[in-house]
Formats: sequence, C-alpha cells, structure tokens
Amino acid sequence: MSEINTVGLAGAGTMGAGIAIVAARGGFDTISFDLESDVLTGAVNQTAAFFGKSVERGKLEQGEVDTIIGRMRQTTSLEDLADCDVVIEAVFEDVGVKQDLFSALNDICPAETIFASNTSTLSITEIAGPSGRDDRCVGMHFCLPAQLNRLVEMSPGLNTSDATFETAWAFCKAMGQIPVKTKDSPGFILNHFLIPFNNDVVRMVDAGVAEPADIDKAIKTALGYPLGPCELLDMVGMDTQRLVSEALHEASHDPRAACPALVKKMIAAGRLGRKSGRGFFDYKGPAMFGA
Repeated sequence: MSEINTVGLAGAGTMGAGIAIVAARGGFDTISFDLESDVLTGAVNQTAAFFGKSVERGKLEQGEVDTIIGRMRQTTSLEDLADCDVVIEAVFEDVGVKQDLFSALNDICPAETIFASNTSTLSITEIAGPSGRDDRCVGMHFCLPAQLNRLVEMSPGLNTSDATFETAWAFCKAMGQIPVKTKDSPGFILNHFLIPFNNDVVRMVDAGVAEPADIDKAIKTALGYPLGPCELLDMVGMDTQRLVSEALHEASHDPRAACPALVKKMIAAGRLGRKSGRGFFDYKGPAMFGA
C-alpha cells in the first residue's frame, strides 16, 4: 500500500467536519466533499469557531491554526477526491447510500486508494461488496465529537486485505487517534452498548421518570461520564439516532435497539438537537462541540 498524504471526506456534517479537523490537525491535506454548499459553509464556520476557542484557551497558537486550516479545502464535486490516498465516508447511516458512494468513487479514485466507512452500526462487508475494491475497504468508526474523542473502532470486512488494514491502522495512529480492532459485528463495541442504553434513557424521559437534566446529572456524577446521555443525543441528532437504532435493530433484533416513539415525535417537531437549535435542551444555534 502507498503512503497516505491526502485524505478525502465524503460528507461534511457534524461527523465529517470533525474527522476533517482530525486529519488536517494530524498533518494531512484534507478535502471535504458534500453535495450541499451550505453544509460545507457550515463546516468551515464551525471549524473556525472550534480552533478559535483552542487559541483562546491556549491549546494552540494562531500560527498553528492557520497552518492546519491551510491544509483543508472543500468541494461539491466528487471528482475532486480523485487524488486522495484514502476516502472516509461520513454520510447517512444507510447501506444503499454508502454502497452507491463507494461504487461512484471506484470509478474516480486510483486503484490503490483505500475506502473507509465511518458507519457505527452497518456491516463493513455489506457496504464494501459492490465497491469494486472490497479488499481495500475498511471500517473506521470515529466517535463524537471526533476532534476531541480519540477512539476509532477499526473493523475489517471479510475481504479486507491485511495490507489495507495495516495501512489504515497506521494512518489512524498518525492522526493522533487511538485505534481498537473489532469484528464486523452489529454496533461493533461502543454502539452495541450505547444505542440500547440511549434508547432506554429516551423511554425513561417519555415515561416521566426524570427530566433530561436530572438524568444527565445522575449519569455524569455517579458514573463519571463527561457527557450525559441526553446531551449526547442532542449532539448526535435525533434523525441520526433513528437511523442507527433502526440499523442495529434490523441486524440484532434486540428490542432495546428499536427506535423509541419519542425520538420519532421529536423529529416530527423539528427538535433534532444541536443541529436545529433544540432537542432535549435549547441551544442558541447550531455549533460544533468542544474546543
């Protein structure tokens, strides 16, 4: 496998924007693709705000930030990912969407380009199947917020070559992340536990057992979590929670993974979380978490 110098991100939403920060901060030229120019503009603004807070808090010098941002560019043309050594997809948690994306990229990118999926619940083998290069596809599940959470779940598909996995593993470490190897299994490690847990929390809120703020306070105080589950759900987005719940439930048939009714009601009411300005909590406006 060739050395990785240029990284492509397919999808510039919350997850894609965070991964782009990680890659550029790690020293890689980074190209973010999204079909919607407004999404790209939002990612640029959120990235600037994130690094602005880093400078304010003394974590980075302005010169360092300028260098990092200088490695980043955006595009609405998928063809601009043609020169990437690895492309990481961070699009909707829908196997068909991801398969179509990889299939399109297969006609654009050189044979040696690695395709990585940020899926949190779907099968890497299934996503990679129609790609035309399933030996060069690998799972790289970053955790929200990617720019602060260093864990990456690395999952080979059935046909992923050893060389591909080793290159992706080394690339992950070069970005400053901490990889762990998982089997291509529904939910991998984290979401095997987290999705049912968060759904239990939603059902608890719906049943009136406790208010979201009190649930979060209990979890953070007693268990030492840096984020409460309701805060995390607002960050993930109710629309995304519905997608990952449905995907995990279909794969595992775990009743706790089934999407709660309250999530569907919140989506209908436009209360998606941070991205819409209101979820379990109210926000001044959509923003990227952390600094």
